[in-house]
Amino acid sequence: MRFQTLPQWLKWQESLHFTEVDPGLERVGQVWQQLGGISKLPFTVVTIAGTNGKGSSVAMLESILRAAGYRTGTYTSPHLLQYNERICMDGKTCDDKTICEAFDRIDKARDDISLTYFEFATLAAVDIFSRNKIDIAILEVGMGGRLDAVNLFDTDIALITPISLDHTAWLGTTREAIGFEKAGVIRQDKPVVCSEKMPPQSLISYSTSLQAPTYMAGKEFNIVVNKDQWHWSNSHVQFKNLPFPALMGAYQLQNAAAVLQVISLLNHQRYAISEDAIKSGLATVQLAGRFQQIHGDITTILDVTHNQQGAENLAQLLVEIPCQGQTFAVLSMLKDKDVVSVASILKPVIDVWYVAGLEGSRGMTSDTLAAQLTNIIDEDNIRPFSTVIEAYDQAMNCAKKGDRVLVFGSFHTVEAVLTRL
Repeated sequence: MRFQTLPQWLKWQESLHFTEVDPGLERVGQVWQQLGGISKLPFTVVTIAGTNGKGSSVAMLESILRAAGYRTGTYTSPHLLQYNERICMDGKTCDDKTICEAFDRIDKARDDISLTYFEFATLAAVDIFSRNKIDIAILEVGMGGRLDAVNLFDTDIALITPISLDHTAWLGTTREAIGFEKAGVIRQDKPVVCSEKMPPQSLISYSTSLQAPTYMAGKEFNIVVNKDQWHWSNSHVQFKNLPFPALMGAYQLQNAAAVLQVISLLNHQRYAISEDAIKSGLATVQLAGRFQQIHGDITTILDVTHNQQGAENLAQLLVEIPCQGQTFAVLSMLKDKDVVSVASILKPVIDVWYVAGLEGSRGMTSDTLAAQLTNIIDEDNIRPFSTVIEAYDQAMNCAKKGDRVLVFGSFHTVEAVLTRL
């Protein structure tokens, strides 16, 4: 084995390939073949692509399936605190030994083929799932879909969550262009579920060309929301008196509704997922970093929001759950994110901005971030700091009882504060 510990393997992978992001399936496909793998995996595959709501959709679907007694595998990215969070079975993270052994198999199979950090992770996840006789794998696309390493594997059901502008340098600058990239995970004659009522036409056209049965929110499946419960239905089945998802935000119903359409499709295959399992899964689902509240005299809110659509959802939640005092923001972002769009939406609900730099080649410095914010926010309300922890500590020191501190802008931002806490 090339390395004995997971941190050693990960450090090596970070610099193995000449670039961090290198879309395409040729290299990763060659390595998978050399591992002896095939594109049709020995378990049911649900692939989840989209811009916002992927993590929440994975978490809800997995929670319901486990409540129904099925063996699950989930592959998600990025992680918050531990790399192991990316590869889970039955709701538990895989241990270092299991991941290192998968890395070793991949390393020996690849010969001189270079792989990215993400490609190593994707192959490791599917290799581990294949060896552990799971019933169903939920694979979250990292970026886009068509050229993402996850798309090496044929899906049985594709779920496309809401699409907005993100990763525009790689995926395109319009919803139509990005929608086409996301649609790449769809397979011939295999169903696709759309969380949005009006997904990009490029996605619909692509699914039609593949004769893939398409299920859209508000058309093939619907919800009715009451004060304390909600009801879901399609042309075949109804689920009544459902609990609201344990994840915060009214927009989570949009994610949950699409997940229930996936459940309905699974039940039409060889699965038996009861209404009780659905209710249990929704009521108990957990996901860190999605409006995660840590209560005290000063409440800390952690949210990985980093694009316009996510900011709209976050702003709505801050209005729905007001605080007695002020809202202080701790913000840091990656260079490719649209700072002005995100901040413009959240400006009405944030009083003071504590901005911080992020390390690494993709991180934005606090000076650059502050300079962009001054285009729309009074300079007196912007406080620049070198690191997220410095910004968070200062925000907490300045806040009074009844105030709240919102930490957002990137997984890296939330990770720093979660680690500290």
